[in-house]
Amino acid sequence: MRLRNITGSREVISSSPYVIKEEMQRECAGRWKEVFGNEAPVRLEAGMGKGKFIYTMAGLHPDINYVGIEKYSSVLLRAVHKMEQEELPNLKFLRMDAENIAEVFGQGEVDRIYLNFSDPWPKDRHAKRRLPSREFLERFARILKPGGRLEFKTDNRPLFEFALEELAASPAWELAAATYNLHSDAELMQGNIMTEYEEKFSAAGNPICKYIIVRKQEKL
Repeated sequence: MRLRNITGSREVISSSPYVIKEEMQRECAGRWKEVFGNEAPVRLEAGMGKGKFIYTMAGLHPDINYVGIEKYSSVLLRAVHKMEQEELPNLKFLRMDAENIAEVFGQGEVDRIYLNFSDPWPKDRHAKRRLPSREFLERFARILKPGGRLEFKTDNRPLFEFALEELAASPAWELAAATYNLHSDAELMQGNIMTEYEEKFSAAGNPICKYIIVRKQEKL
């Protein structure tokens, strides 16, 4: 899908108090509780899009710190506008590629990770770019605390099948729950917050797939 570039979005984001400046991102590794100024758990969404999901989560859970990651300035700008209308002190944004996530968060520093409707990168040669790939699962395992969990949602059945295959080849993780039709699973739907994509896809009758995986207790 072609993204419409918004002129000046990079400059607005660079000056926003809600976005960690790119030159400061690596200095946050191991220090996120200092960044937020409290001892609350840190949870992040990689590829947050316009920010509806993570903004809603941060509003519902003020006792938890949230970090939203988005690499496209024109998309991140929408989330910044939400914060300008009503600031949430427990939410920060990063404009970055999730490929570098282990350089911005310390080992075991994150409590939970959300992947919502990630880019499927349908060509085989781009498989390593998919967020539920074994390469990304290895990065996520470094920053997630033992016993912490990762939640992945998609309407793309081939991507979900790929994610399950990659999980089987990733020794740091174990599967806690999985469904091919989230909205018909009463247990997994408890507390479910829909993203913009989820609202669109489910309204069109597309089943939503979801899994929850847990970082094993063993040290890496």
